[in-house]
This record gives sequence, C-alpha cells and structure tokens, in this order.
Amino acid sequence: MVRLVCMAIIVLCIAACDRSLDIQDSYPFHVETMPVPLRVTKGETVEIRCSLLAEGRTDGTQYTIRWFLYDGKGTLRYGGRLLKANDRYALEGNEFRLYYTSASSDSHRFIVVVEDNHGQSEQLEFKFNNGNVEVSDIRKEREGI
Repeated sequence: MVRLVCMAIIVLCIAACDRSLDIQDSYPFHVETMPVPLRVTKGETVEIRCSLLAEGRTDGTQYTIRWFLYDGKGTLRYGGRLLKANDRYALEGNEFRLYYTSASSDSHRFIVVVEDNHGQSEQLEFKFNNGNVEVSDIRKEREGI
C-alpha cells in the first residue's frame, strides 16, 4: 500500500513538471529626466536629458520614441534629427538628449512616448510657459500667492 502511494506521488510529480523553461523576454522600464526649465521664450532651445532604466535587459529589446505637440508651436530634435509628430524613431542607448525649440510665445505642452518592441510604453508630458513674465508674476510665485 505504501509502495502504491509512493508511486502515485512520483507519477503526479513527473506529470506536473513542465519541460519548457520560462524565459522572460521583456522587462518593465521607465524613463527619468533631469529637471527642465518651466519657462521658454520664442526661439529658445531647452535640453531634456533622459535615462531609460529597465529592470532587466534582453538582447532583442528595441526602444523607439515618438512625440506629439498639442499646445504651442515648436520642434523636437533627437541625435541631430528633427522628429516629426507621431513618427517612431529608434533609440540608440539608454542615455539620450532631446532638444525642444519654441517657435511661438505661447505656452507649450507635448508628450514624448518611449516604447519597446514588446508592447510596453511610458509617456512623459512636458509643459513650458511663455518666458515673457511680468515682475509681479514672479513675486507671486515666490510668495506662493
């Protein structure tokens, strides 16, 4: 009887084993940026320093970047290339810099989306106000009014 129970346990253990290995081919990631100015004037260029941080790395993981400007007028450059809105561009490396140049004296709002080839993405939002600020506005900001 004991022998029969032991055989049953062994058969169940063998049947429960899966011969395939679970290999993780994608890892969560996020993008960190250095602080950027709150104000930008027409014609001014702002540097946005970015670091892509993944919890792990696989050889086949590729990252792309795209952007969309929905308030104001301006351009975004990456690696010397002018980026078109909503077009995907391959990221080269985990450290990269974006350069936003204002083309108007309005406020500016845009998003940058970093995606991997496994369907994961992270969206960053940037907001810049008009750089032409009155002294009274600066005083209000300092005093918290």
